[in-house]
Amino acid sequence: MNKLLFKWNELKATFWFVPVLIIITAVLLSVGLVYLDGQISFSKDGVSRFFFVKSSASARSILSTISGAMIGVAGTVFSVTLVALTLASSQFGPRLIKNFMYVRLNQVVLGSYVSTYLYCLLVLNAIQDGGDYVFIPAISILVAILVAVANIILLIVFIHQIAVSIQADKVISDISDFITSQLATLFSEQVGEETEDDDGTDRSAAVSGYIRQVSIKAPKSGYLQYIDNETLLEIITQKNALIELYYRPGGHVVKGLEIGVLYTNEDWDEAELLRIPGQFVIGKTKTSQQDLEYSIQQMVEIAARALSPGVNDPYTAITCIDNLTAIMSYLAQAKFPSPYRFDEEENLRVIADAVDFRGVLDTAFNQIRQFSAGNTAVIIRLMEALTTIDGFVRQEKYKAAIVRHAEMVLTVGRQTIKEKNDIQDLTDRSAAIL
Repeated sequence: MNKLLFKWNELKATFWFVPVLIIITAVLLSVGLVYLDGQISFSKDGVSRFFFVKSSASARSILSTISGAMIGVAGTVFSVTLVALTLASSQFGPRLIKNFMYVRLNQVVLGSYVSTYLYCLLVLNAIQDGGDYVFIPAISILVAILVAVANIILLIVFIHQIAVSIQADKVISDISDFITSQLATLFSEQVGEETEDDDGTDRSAAVSGYIRQVSIKAPKSGYLQYIDNETLLEIITQKNALIELYYRPGGHVVKGLEIGVLYTNEDWDEAELLRIPGQFVIGKTKTSQQDLEYSIQQMVEIAARALSPGVNDPYTAITCIDNLTAIMSYLAQAKFPSPYRFDEEENLRVIADAVDFRGVLDTAFNQIRQFSAGNTAVIIRLMEALTTIDGFVRQEKYKAAIVRHAEMVLTVGRQTIKEKNDIQDLTDRSAAIL
């Protein structure tokens, strides 16, 4: 079920899914309203004459005008979207294009204009005025006019959204908000139930209890996107086995590469063994559903491009550092999942390649530090960020990771900053950690 949920979430994130739903809705709405028009008749006098079209020529003119305008605007919207994607790719990196495609407003706007065009065509085809029978779908035409007005407002909102969405601060803020919203989900998802203190688990002793080892190979090349944890645990528990995984979501695997080892005392047939790699989703690109570091890498890429000689935009890099500081301060208080996962009877079933605080901290600050050589403002802000994160740390192993980074930042500063006062400022800030 979790694997199906992953596929559903990926489907919803595609650029075409929402527009197709809107188009289908428009087709059904046109059929329903035309049928309703056939069941209701309106007098030519009274209030209805101010709202409903009574002339077939006027009806055709209105629908033709709306449909022509909508398909023209749809082309403009598509062109503006492509321009925004081009700017985003050149300024922030090609991996951020997917973020712009995920913006629901862009999908709704494109789907709204195309579906309005199709709706008008279908209603236009229903108009009849030959012979003694005259049929003018007045309600359907009124709805088309109202939708056209709504689309004009939507166009204004869309232009505003595009103008705001390509600003660096907005892009960074959106990534930060997404990471923050996903932290609880990513850390609550476990293969099995953890014991209260399972750090002392003896891997060698656990593995020695099994007589057979079966290598688990990657079925194809690509990035590991998702692991169906619940189903995998169920399979291993039913066969009273243990599996050790060498990769976690976000890692790149090659077809035939050993991605894990199955320890068992029973014979598994071919179909049972194939169920294990079947719980892994491998694709051509990374996704953020189970990969915390992927979104962090997006923000790091923005900072790295900002620090390149061709751009030289330290303010954007500092904004990235500030947002990463907030994320790491939250993680400094979080309990990272243990690599050892147990079933309901406290039997060890999975040894996972679990993410840890030091690894995430390396992902967040290593490349920024490497690209910041000689940039005094960024180096000092990196040290301030580490000082802030250190204030939230409660575990010694987390503090050791921060001390390690502070020493590296201090080394970079002393080697590349020429002004003695700046070096002294950096040293003073490092004193809180070192």
